[in-house]
Amino acid sequence: MIEVPAFELSLAVNGRRRTVTIEPFHTLLDVLRDDLGLTGSKACCLVGECGACTVMLNGRSVDACLVLAAEADGGDVVTVEGLARDGELSRVQRAFLETGAAQCGFCIPGQLVSAHALLTTTPHPTRAEVEEGLAGNYCRCACYQQIIAAVLLAAETGKKPEAIANPELTLPDQAATPDASVAPQ
Repeated sequence: MIEVPAFELSLAVNGRRRTVTIEPFHTLLDVLRDDLGLTGSKACCLVGECGACTVMLNGRSVDACLVLAAEADGGDVVTVEGLARDGELSRVQRAFLETGAAQCGFCIPGQLVSAHALLTTTPHPTRAEVEEGLAGNYCRCACYQQIIAAVLLAAETGKKPEAIANPELTLPDQAATPDASVAPQ
């Protein structure tokens, strides 16, 4: 058996330079969750189908389960943990809360990062562009209408998905009580 040596990986994660020793077969998702303790990106399908592990790598949204960690060496990664700045929610995060888009929460990290990536490249998307931009993210609670509404709301608040100053929220009634006919519990 041929033994492959461990590899020292250096990358910026949420603006902070990080170095870890990895095995050549580790994925970016493995590094984020296991080595760096950033568990916002979810390990779900592990084949790039669900979007729960979506992160931004060098300005592009990617499924972290499909990226070998070595491919990210020297790169810049933004995870869901990096969307808020100085303790303030990003406008995308706030919009998700305001529209009741965050139900069980499992898909939300990937949805948030995908929405952030979309609004970075397309600051004022149409509904069709939002649907296309989030097409790789599945929501098992079927909250697609609220998620789309959240992205459109975030687009209304500015040109870039940057942090907002007022974190106080008023959640609409729809967020407190899911419609059992739409999302049976």
